[in-house]
Amino acid sequence: MNAVFRNGIPCVGGRRPPVFAAMNRVPNVLDDVDRAIIERLQVDGRAPYTRLAAAVGLSEAAVRQRVQRLLDAGIMQVVAVTNPLSVGYRRMAMIGVRTEGPSDGIAAALQAMADIDYLVVTAGSFDLMCEVVVSDDRDLLDLTNRIRSVPGVMSTETFIYLDLVKQTFTWGAH
Repeated sequence: MNAVFRNGIPCVGGRRPPVFAAMNRVPNVLDDVDRAIIERLQVDGRAPYTRLAAAVGLSEAAVRQRVQRLLDAGIMQVVAVTNPLSVGYRRMAMIGVRTEGPSDGIAAALQAMADIDYLVVTAGSFDLMCEVVVSDDRDLLDLTNRIRSVPGVMSTETFIYLDLVKQTFTWGAH
């Protein structure tokens, strides 16, 4: 398992855990011990508190409290990360969505779609970007048509992933 530090990341079965309520734009203060704990959990999310404690020079109880505080604050999640292509999903894609007018309602409609694993509001040529993991091209076409049917969606552009070459989650503790 890996400790993961971004909204909506893939976990067991290629699906993602619920996203954090909102992007926290107020930085949390992490000290060197917090960072060291996070870095070790990024290498092995199942590391026992005794091993973490020895590595950072604190008691097991102190490390347990720090880990719980990091989890409760939404600073990190500990999940199993998979390559969806290796566990039976045949199609991954990023879908760019152009909207008309405010995107809040459109984002809410897309967020409710179970097939969309990662959804962000962006600046640039697309107003929203959706990452999806589906069984096959037929499911991708169905999802794309459902996205296009949302009121306010002007157009979509789909970027199909041919392979998952690199997926790391080691940022966030530095």
